[in-house]
Amino acid sequence: MTNVPDPQSPENPPQQPAAPEQPAAPEQPAAPQQPTAPQQPPAYAQAPTYAQAPAYGQAPAYGQAPAYPQAPAYGQPAAPTAYPGKTMGIVAFILSLVGLVTSGLGALIGLILGIVALSQSRKAGHKNGLALAAVIIGAIILVLTIIGWIIAIAFFASMAAALQQCVTDPNALVHVWGIPLNCAALNR
Repeated sequence: MTNVPDPQSPENPPQQPAAPEQPAAPEQPAAPQQPTAPQQPPAYAQAPTYAQAPAYGQAPAYGQAPAYPQAPAYGQPAAPTAYPGKTMGIVAFILSLVGLVTSGLGALIGLILGIVALSQSRKAGHKNGLALAAVIIGAIILVLTIIGWIIAIAFFASMAAALQQCVTDPNALVHVWGIPLNCAALNR
């Protein structure tokens, strides 16, 4: 038997094939070589450390937090507004306009609220145009409503008197606001 060497055995390491030879490069003057220190890979910076998350209710540690006023505690009244009577003036203005639809009731309430809002604003040194408009509009609508009610009552009173006369005399001729009406024509 012939002895065949095992290529995997430690006594016979695998051999690298020889590299083909390259033609020689032309001669260049050699630069003076300086001894170089062995180069090490660049070191990475330490990982940044982050602060602990702030506890509930504390401002974050990064940057300035905006300063907001603290909310009032339960049961404490809110801080007064910088423009007293403004909201009441708006409500008074709306109610004064609603007085057109509600036969003057909204105008009366708007007039009263407008006067209160106007006095509050003047005490604080502010002008309140909506409260003034509410007073003017409320007063005009209230006066027009009162005149309308007087006219309506006078009209229905004269109609009631004319109908009373027609009931007593069916053939009579009655006058309602200067207009002659025949009772016989009304009874049909």
